Amino acid sequence: LANILKKNGKRPLLLSLDVHRPAAAKQLEVLAQKVDVPSFIMPEEKDPIVIAKAGIERAKYLLCDTLIVDTAGRMTVDEELMDELIRIGDYVKPHEKLLVVDAMIGQEAVAVAQSFEERIGLDGFIMTKLDGDARGGAALSIRKMTGKPIKYICVGEKIENIEEFYPDRMADRILGMGDVLSLIEKAQQSIDEEEAAKSVERMLSNSFSMEDLLSQFEQIKKLGSMKDVIGMIPGAAGKVKEEDLDDKVIDTNMAIIRSMTKKERRVPNILNASRRRRIASGSGTTVQQVNQLIRQYEQTSEMMKKFSKMTKGKKGLGKMPGMGKGGFPGMGNPFGKGKFPF
Repeated sequence: LANILKKNGKRPLLLSLDVHRPAAAKQLEVLAQKVDVPSFIMPEEKDPIVIAKAGIERAKYLLCDTLIVDTAGRMTVDEELMDELIRIGDYVKPHEKLLVVDAMIGQEAVAVAQSFEERIGLDGFIMTKLDGDARGGAALSIRKMTGKPIKYICVGEKIENIEEFYPDRMADRILGMGDVLSLIEKAQQSIDEEEAAKSVERMLSNSFSMEDLLSQFEQIKKLGSMKDVIGMIPGAAGKVKEEDLDDKVIDTNMAIIRSMTKKERRVPNILNASRRRRIASGSGTTVQQVNQLIRQYEQTSEMMKKFSKMTKGKKGLGKMPGMGKGGFPGMGNPFGKGKFPF
């Protein structure tokens, strides 16, 4: 949340009032440092009101315009912790109260949400673990039973795996119809458009190298797990076996390329048997895996040579059939033989 606010021009401060879970405050501090946002913790203090008072003063001192207060988490309704929340709410007087709900607990989440709404009043929800088996049916129930909106959903464990909630997109996911708009937004946020365009230009000029292939793998990794990406493609959900979407294959290919010298990356034709054995040893892989990656690279290069001849004489990438701005034309098959057949 702080990262999103920061990108929108706000100056947030993270305040930890979780005095129950060991190292909770320190964890929040570490996460705040990762996104370069100030935080305030008092690990030794056990009274959340004392911490809240000091945290508010700290936010004023740093001229922060938004204070995000993190309270103790709970899976079920706990009277002691609920009373603590009421005390914190009375003192802090927040403009907005958001309950973080675990989508994996299903309809139990609805009971928890109703209890919080009755006792402290809520302004909305953040639903987590929607990257798991849960498709989000609980989201519909929570909205119906409490009348309060779901504002954000989390689709992974990384800081950037949080996105604004759109009901129509969630409905499409539940029905297995994909979520193209979210996929486009994720690509826009994750992919370096300038670097991608340069990579395409090198492809079309027959100067595509292993360094370019490594760059493409890195761009793909930024999109998140392939399971999530496939789930956003209309018609793809359920047609690809989960075991065929192995993200480790991309990691393996990246390790192989990184074990090459700069010259080997730029001129793959020099990769003889001894060099391939050295690369396999350095990357913790087998010679067969190295050979497979090289074959994929050669197939991609050959395809791009043919593609370059087809588009010769045309100006700009905009006239190229099937090519979006900054898009990737073929990369071979990064997932291994027989996998990801799209």
